[in-house]
Amino acid sequence: MTKNFFKPAINGLIMFFKTERNALIHIIVAIAVVVAGFVFGITRTEWILVLLSIGLVLATEALNTSIEKLGDAITLEENLLIKKAKDIAAGAVLIASIIAAIIGLLIFCPYLF
Repeated sequence: MTKNFFKPAINGLIMFFKTERNALIHIIVAIAVVVAGFVFGITRTEWILVLLSIGLVLATEALNTSIEKLGDAITLEENLLIKKAKDIAAGAVLIASIIAAIIGLLIFCPYLF
C-alpha cells in the first residue's frame, strides 16, 4: 500500500509540468535562479530563501491550476463565484511571485554590483 502513496502526487506533478504553460515558465525561471546561485556562490541562508521562494511560487501555481480545473469541471458558462475564486487564486500566485522576485533581488543584487 505504501508504494502507491506518492503515485497520485507524482502523476499530478507530471500533468502539471506537461500541460501548464505557466508551470513551465516558473520552472525555467527556477532553473535559471538555481544556476545563478551556483555561479555566485550564494550562502546557505540565501539558498534556503531561494528554495523556499521557488517552492512557494510552484505550490501556489499548482493550487491555482487546481482551482481553475475544478471551476471548469463545474461549468464552462460564466459564473461570478467561480470567476472570483479563479481571480483570487491567480492573485495568490502573483503575490508569491512578487515576493520571490524581491527576495531574488535582495540576494543577487549585491553579487552583481
